Amino acid sequence: GAPTISIFQKPPGVIPPGGSTTICCTCQRGYGSFVLYKGSRRLHTLEQSGSRAEFFISNATYEDRGTYVCHYLEGGTVLARSDELEVSVEELRLPRPDLSVLPGHEVTAGADVMLRCTATHPSTGCYLYLEGQIQAQLLSREQGDYNLSHVQKGDSGRYSCQCYTINASREWSAVSKSLDLVVR
Repeated sequence: GAPTISIFQKPPGVIPPGGSTTICCTCQRGYGSFVLYKGSRRLHTLEQSGSRAEFFISNATYEDRGTYVCHYLEGGTVLARSDELEVSVEELRLPRPDLSVLPGHEVTAGADVMLRCTATHPSTGCYLYLEGQIQAQLLSREQGDYNLSHVQKGDSGRYSCQCYTINASREWSAVSKSLDLVVR
């Protein structure tokens, strides 16, 4: 069948001006090339020998914000397109939140886990990121908790969170320190 391709930002989150991030594209097939687009503009081509291409954004500016898509090609033919990855560049004015996990970093499959993102600033909303996932989870506003019930191996990984003020001029926090969840 046709290959599927995934795109994600590592580390995830809103980037401050001058900051850096990596756009990763992965495909189960490993002998074609990856092309990165921003909107309709072709940015980079990476000939691949592995199943993954990494495109670096360093010293980010507001010009770097936008929608990125990865194409996977073999012999000049596009075989797969990734979902769209939205990259945001904003001043990070709020202090970084704390991310914690209950009952702990290592749990057995089937357990219930709670990830808590604690912001110092009142009336904020927070996003939970799992590295490798394109989609962030919006945490419930009341307590900044995210409950994973009956965790599976696929819930393992590196989590972080980032908060923003809920008002007209949305202000962002720095990204929390990341934590690794291991599901045995």
